[in-house]
Amino acid sequence: MNSDIKRDVNSGMNRNTTACFIFILSRFFVLVSMLLLASCATSPPRQVDNICSIFNEKSGWYEAARKSEKRWGSSIPSMMAFMHQESRFKATAKPPRDKIFGFIPGPRKSSAYGYSQAQTNTWKWYKKSTGNWGADRDEFQDAIDFVGWYNTKTKEINGLSLNNTYGLYLAYHEGHGGFKRKTYNKKGWLKKVAKKVAYRKATYSKQFKTCAEKLQKGRGFNLWPF
Repeated sequence: MNSDIKRDVNSGMNRNTTACFIFILSRFFVLVSMLLLASCATSPPRQVDNICSIFNEKSGWYEAARKSEKRWGSSIPSMMAFMHQESRFKATAKPPRDKIFGFIPGPRKSSAYGYSQAQTNTWKWYKKSTGNWGADRDEFQDAIDFVGWYNTKTKEINGLSLNNTYGLYLAYHEGHGGFKRKTYNKKGWLKKVAKKVAYRKATYSKQFKTCAEKLQKGRGFNLWPF
């Protein structure tokens, strides 16, 4: 009798141990899967110099870019060229820190952050202006909507055409007030960067023409939920 009870107890303990082990193992795999998915979602595209490759790799990015273009009128190649220059599509990009005495890490040069390198106060302005209160600078769909919104503000405030990528980028970097004061005239390096962005936009435009139709047709199969 006692032997039977002992066997039952041992059997129950073994079942509990096995069930516990399976539960822990399943949780481990779920955690690993979530980390892998998060890594895939936030890692930069492998080929940042090709807009078609970017949209083919990053599910949902084309749809987000298309919605921003439709909402604000700023072209997809132009907005993507801005983001390429600002962050190389790194979700958590930040400006480098200044060095104290040449080697001690000091404060960062600005509060710029995320794909669009929007500064904190400008981001607050964007959220208040659009009502997109839940927007995050490290979310691609919010960042590209910000770029489109800012370019439209530049058109309204500074009178620039949305096709003037060179001028739009100068205003993006210097701010609307700085652009009015023509502060960029004292920054030869910035003019070179603006020309590079304009050239990037032209390159992206040529590439985009080869894949836009295919991307548009593929929208029906996209899992992007917004």
